[in-house]
Amino acid sequence: MTAATSPAISLVGEFTIFTAQDCKAQLLTLIAGIPEGAGGDVDLSGVTEIDSAGLQLMLMAKREAAILGKEVRFVQHSDPVLELIDLCALAGQFGDPLLIRSNV
Repeated sequence: MTAATSPAISLVGEFTIFTAQDCKAQLLTLIAGIPEGAGGDVDLSGVTEIDSAGLQLMLMAKREAAILGKEVRFVQHSDPVLELIDLCALAGQFGDPLLIRSNV
């Protein structure tokens, strides 16, 4: 018997107003593929730039998944993502574990 894997996507490059339409489509496709009561992962390690549009899409994905009884987990946050989440004091809003990087 093989274990079921969670659906997952990786966002790479800009997660900004300029890529919002494509990123939104990827997030909604991920949510549609998650079975009810389960979760899917969004790997953010390849995000090189994020703005408020990207942050809004992250919040939208969490909200839409919750409405459908599903969960979206953001994982492997890149430095730009961590910096924006910190700047906006939204770490608690997402409920995802964040690996805070040391400047040492």
